Amino acid sequence: MGKPDNPWWAGAVVYQVYPRSFADENGDGNGDLPGLIERLPYLADLGVNAIWLSPFYPSPLNDGGYDVSDYMDVDPRFGTLGDFDRLVKVGRDHDIRVIVDLVPNHCSWDHPLFKKALAAPPGSSERDLFIFRDGRGPDGAEPPNNWPSQFGGRAWTRVPDGQWYLHLFDTSQPDWNWRDPRVGPMFEEILRFWLDRGIGGFRVDVAHGLFKDPNLADVADPTLTNRPSAYYHRPEVHAVYRDWRAILDSYPSDGFPGARTAVGEVWAESASTIAPYLAPGELPQVFNFELIKSPWSAVALRAAIDDTHAFTDGSHAPWVIDNHDVVRPVTRWGKEAARAAALLLLALPGSAYVYQGEELGLPEVEDIPDAARQDPTFRRTGGKVVGRDGCRVPLPWSASGASFGFSGTDRDFTPAPPWLPQPPWWGGYSVATQSGDPGSSLSLYQAALRIRRSHPALGIGSGGSTSMRWLAAPDDALFFARDPGFLFAANLGTSPVALPPHSEVLVTSGPLDAEGALPPNTAAWLAPLQLASRCDGYSAFHQIASEEARWGRFGYRARGSRRRSWRACSAGGSVWSSRSPPAAARSSSGVRR
Repeated sequence: MGKPDNPWWAGAVVYQVYPRSFADENGDGNGDLPGLIERLPYLADLGVNAIWLSPFYPSPLNDGGYDVSDYMDVDPRFGTLGDFDRLVKVGRDHDIRVIVDLVPNHCSWDHPLFKKALAAPPGSSERDLFIFRDGRGPDGAEPPNNWPSQFGGRAWTRVPDGQWYLHLFDTSQPDWNWRDPRVGPMFEEILRFWLDRGIGGFRVDVAHGLFKDPNLADVADPTLTNRPSAYYHRPEVHAVYRDWRAILDSYPSDGFPGARTAVGEVWAESASTIAPYLAPGELPQVFNFELIKSPWSAVALRAAIDDTHAFTDGSHAPWVIDNHDVVRPVTRWGKEAARAAALLLLALPGSAYVYQGEELGLPEVEDIPDAARQDPTFRRTGGKVVGRDGCRVPLPWSASGASFGFSGTDRDFTPAPPWLPQPPWWGGYSVATQSGDPGSSLSLYQAALRIRRSHPALGIGSGGSTSMRWLAAPDDALFFARDPGFLFAANLGTSPVALPPHSEVLVTSGPLDAEGALPPNTAAWLAPLQLASRCDGYSAFHQIASEEARWGRFGYRARGSRRRSWRACSAGGSVWSSRSPPAAARSSSGVRR
């Protein structure tokens, strides 16, 4: 832990906390840092290694905190700097690191420097910190170019003196001018401010968008895109990340929190666009959004995994199926598929990120009243795009109550309603409802994370391994092996699929069928059979139990027994033991007990 060649973050499971929706200690309807601190034992019991804390800085919250008015303080609605320091300390007591969200592309129109820019004349040094330009057309009434806003509409807003300022996102989020020599040192000071408080690293928002074409030229196609363009993936950004990496590496890698990381939010259309961000001396990690973008298909998911492994691995491109910006997996793929996807996520080599509520199997809340919606995308598109509020609804902790346990109730007043309305059925997904239920989504995540912590093949594996091998599988299934002693199987089709030969079922996302096969939209973690010849340490980890113990435990003789040709080793092609594979243990939960 903490060695440069095997940093903690390479195989970490990181839990994203959206602070406003996690836990509200003071009863004002907004989640806060004290509420998070109170719930850290829950996250420790879940088994995560770190939390990524979405913005908690002072902000008017026009875009959920990604409109920052002060990068070196805590919004009073969320707590104080003292609360933040206590979070880091209590997190350390639970062996949980804190990763904070950094927003370098833009700030809030409430930021003091932008207010000074608005008050200053055109051409002033105050305005040079941002991207102000004269308009085009008669009287400058047209925007300086045709760039679109990611939230809908144009990326320019006119100010009273006639100039326009650039905002790739909401009007309330003016873009910094990274070509001004004052901006880089300002953010380096921000990095050191939080690193000195003991954090484990940063998540870098819109990491591909800092620099813009100096000529602000029109784009040939103003349709939103993640391709390299006049405003995304400019080559100048890499010098910034080399400077940041030097700062990160200047902090000690031994002890807690260990080597610092920065994981970039880099949306791109190809691996060749992402790869430069991971060049030596640049960002330690970038998010891997291939699983998020993939349909629920064995062919598509395998391609997504292979495309990643063609240029890096999951230790440098952490796997993710959910976050605060996308529709929840249960709604995208379906309930059973989302459970299977969780086991895929946690079985892949490297690091994985889990968004709050993912472990509860929360669906997207799709019927939020228009008047209650707060995502600027909804407003800027006139309601044509509903936005991201549905995945940000405050968590349910208890089965009943005015806010299902989200807001503190041990006070002399009635808590305020949550900042986003919770549906009446929310309590059925609560932590209280799912705790102790072996068939619940929460129990599935707890079991999988418990196995992941102790299994030598998972995470980065023994010796820092990020390798995996695809195994022969039906067209609608995914089978792969990791050394030592781990098999993954998932059925994404419409008919049951026989499990590969194995000695033990570690966990499944749902119950197997009566014959021990994987039903549709179900995944399993397995221990392989002992190999006929030793291969990469498998036999050192799992030995075949006696026939009596195996048959007595599983109570079922698998069809198609005595198969001898299942190959899962690398060089040499050793084969599995020819002894009959037992069917998997079956229970209503699918979780091995």
